[in-house]
Amino acid sequence: MAPITDQTVQELHNTVQRLENRVRELESKLNGGSASGSNPLDTMRMILIGPPGAGKTNATFSMPMEAYKTFRQGNSGSAHQGQATGDMLRAQVAKKTDLGREAKKIMDAGGLVSDEIMVNMIKSELENNSECQSGFILDGFPRTVTQAQKLDGMLKERSKPLMHAIELQIDDGLLVSRITGRLVHPASGRSYHKIFNPPKETMKDDVTGEPLVQRSDDNEEALKKRLVTYHQQTSPVVGYYQKTGIWTKIDASQEPGQVWKSLLGVFDKEKSAGSKIMGALGLKN
Repeated sequence: MAPITDQTVQELHNTVQRLENRVRELESKLNGGSASGSNPLDTMRMILIGPPGAGKTNATFSMPMEAYKTFRQGNSGSAHQGQATGDMLRAQVAKKTDLGREAKKIMDAGGLVSDEIMVNMIKSELENNSECQSGFILDGFPRTVTQAQKLDGMLKERSKPLMHAIELQIDDGLLVSRITGRLVHPASGRSYHKIFNPPKETMKDDVTGEPLVQRSDDNEEALKKRLVTYHQQTSPVVGYYQKTGIWTKIDASQEPGQVWKSLLGVFDKEKSAGSKIMGALGLKN
C-alpha cells in the first residue's frame, strides 16, 4: 500500500468539504429551498484576498453583466452578493445604523473599527439583505487571522461556512505601474487604469460619465508601505485558509478578463468534482 502523503490528506479534506456543501444544497431542495441556477455564483460564499492593485475590483467589473449584477453593489445603493467591506462600512455610517454610529465615533477619534463591529456588520447584511441569502463574496475582509476566526465562527453559527478563499497573487514589482495609473469612480467603486484599462472617455466613468479620481495614496512610496503592512497581516491569513482546505491561488498578473475566467475555472472544477463524486455514490448532480 502506497504511503499516505500530506497532499492526499488535503485532497480528501477538500473532497469531504465539497460533499458537505453539496449535501446542504440537496437538503435545501428537499425542504423546498431554492435550487441552484446555472450561475456558478448562485450559492457561492467566498472571500477575495490580494494586495492593493492586484485587481480584485477589476476582476469583479470584468464579469459578464448577468454575473456582475449578482456580485457587487449597484449604483442604486442596493447591496448584491458582492460586498466590499469598506463600502459596507461607509454605507452603515451613511444610514446612521447603530453599528454605523458606533463605527463613526471610533473613526472620528482616529481609531480602528473593531473586529466585532466589522463581523456584526457582515452578519447584519446577511440577515437583512435578501440578495445575500443565496451567497456572497467579501473583498477586503478578513485581513488578520483573528478576523478570519471571528468570521468563521459567525458563519458556522448560521450553518453557512465559507466555501472558497481566493488569493490573487502578483509580484510586488508589477503593482507599482498598476497603482500609479489607477483611476476610480468614487460612487460605484469601478476601477480603471490610464494604460491597461482606460475609460472610453478620458477621466470619465464609462457608465455614468461622472469624473474619475486618483486616490492620494496611489503613489509608489505609499504603495510600498501598504505592501509591507499587507504581507505582514495577510500571509498568516493565507496560511489559515490553506489549512482549512478552501484556499486557491490565481495569477493576478493576467488581464482582468482572464482573471475572471480563472475564477470561473475554480467553480467549474468544483462542479466537475462534485458530479463525479455524486455519480460514484449513485446520486444525480
